[in-house]
Amino acid sequence: MSPRFATMLRRLRKSKGMSQAALAKKAKVPQGYISELEAGRKKTPGLDVLQRLARALGVKVTELLE
Repeated sequence: MSPRFATMLRRLRKSKGMSQAALAKKAKVPQGYISELEAGRKKTPGLDVLQRLARALGVKVTELLE
């Protein structure tokens, strides 16, 4: 997985004042999955999950992938 994705996800989440658990609940994914993504241990998720993460963070998918 791209370390840039992990960094961007963490930065966006923190800038919104969200915990991993809050983001996970809003995006309907397990909290452990958010943790693994931010740690760089999971590959970049598929489009469906990217869309849910982006929606939960209030950003465009492309912003997550910058």
